[in-house]
Amino acid sequence: MKVVMIGAGYVGLVSGTCFAEFGASVTCVDVIDDKISALKRGEIPIYEPGLDQLVEKNVQAGRLNFSTQLAQEVPSADIIFIAVGTPTRRGDGHADLTYVYEAAKAIGVHLQGYTVIVNKSTVPVGTAAQVARIIGEVNPAADFSVASNPEFLREGAAISDFMRPDRVVLGVEDERAEKVLRDLYRPINLIEAPILVTNWESAELTKYAANAFLATKISFINEIANLCEAVGADVHAVAKGMGLDGRIGKKFLHPGPGYGGSCFPKDTLALIRIAQENDVPSRIVESVVEVNAAQKARMVKKIRTVLGDVSGKRIAVLGLTFKPETDDMRDSPALSIIPPLLDKGAVIIAHDPQGMGEAKKELFDTITYADNIYSAVQDADALVLMTEWNEYRNLDLCEIKKLMRGNAFIDLRNIYERESLEDMGFIYTAVGR
Repeated sequence: MKVVMIGAGYVGLVSGTCFAEFGASVTCVDVIDDKISALKRGEIPIYEPGLDQLVEKNVQAGRLNFSTQLAQEVPSADIIFIAVGTPTRRGDGHADLTYVYEAAKAIGVHLQGYTVIVNKSTVPVGTAAQVARIIGEVNPAADFSVASNPEFLREGAAISDFMRPDRVVLGVEDERAEKVLRDLYRPINLIEAPILVTNWESAELTKYAANAFLATKISFINEIANLCEAVGADVHAVAKGMGLDGRIGKKFLHPGPGYGGSCFPKDTLALIRIAQENDVPSRIVESVVEVNAAQKARMVKKIRTVLGDVSGKRIAVLGLTFKPETDDMRDSPALSIIPPLLDKGAVIIAHDPQGMGEAKKELFDTITYADNIYSAVQDADALVLMTEWNEYRNLDLCEIKKLMRGNAFIDLRNIYERESLEDMGFIYTAVGR
């Protein structure tokens, strides 16, 4: 089966590589020459554990290729996935579908023979219908079907999520498209992963609804964490007591500085916009977004409460990415927490195992980047643990205590225990404890 993946970004590259691992012949197409040239040299533009080895394996096997020439790839394709960016439009929260529609037009011009065109990008309800309309207008004689196949990949665990998914959602409007897609996904039948077949609109909305619900759990437990601080409760005990209820579950009940990344911020805003356009209230999701913004601001206040006047204070920040096992800085809490501290005169020295390259594009030279953990904490008045990378879970606290000028340990991920830190002479601050 010949698969063309339009877009060699996070979703396109991971999905294309995994389809190649399933045995399909895959070409990832992108308009950025430098990206494709780098991929041909074996250089992966994103950090995702295990992806570099899987790309190399499938390139060597001849199942995975990279190209900038869409016109050459479309005519022979059985399935074409649209996996381009759908960033939030500035000011209105709606997903920008410019790249999706441009891809649809380009596909329509070069279609030959029956082809299934699949929206893999996260798109608003009604996009599949628009893609079908555009292709039909560009090429009235084309024989094609359109489908929606949303991705549910967690950054840092994307390969596992693709190979062993909780579910695969197929939004189709005809049996031919369903058959082709079932054939493509046949390898997951070996693990009996559920395949949900539904219409376009339901598939498109499922992605937004799932991410909004997970974001809701995060904002909810953060509000409970703030209440715990006020009444003297421990949010970890509360979360465990909640999570042991099978109707609730323990996942995503982890307090912290708020959610970020490429999905939750963008998808909650897009869902709100979809609801507004259809005159349907979305008060819960609107509150989720508000609570998340407030939580990030609350972390700034927490740091300033510990340090008082932060002007001239050296603050070591461990972790910049929105979560571990990724270099993604999009909507990371660090981008909301660090600038207000800088505005008050703080000196920030930061370390992140994978995210410093991307952080420099956002924070520029306003902070200092340390090569290792211990150079970051040298002469620091406070340590702020921002992202729960594994290498931050077992720090040499004795060495850190010697290196630091001050003794404030602000744990925004609740990795450490208060008693042990205070016994060592740290002033320990956590979230909801």
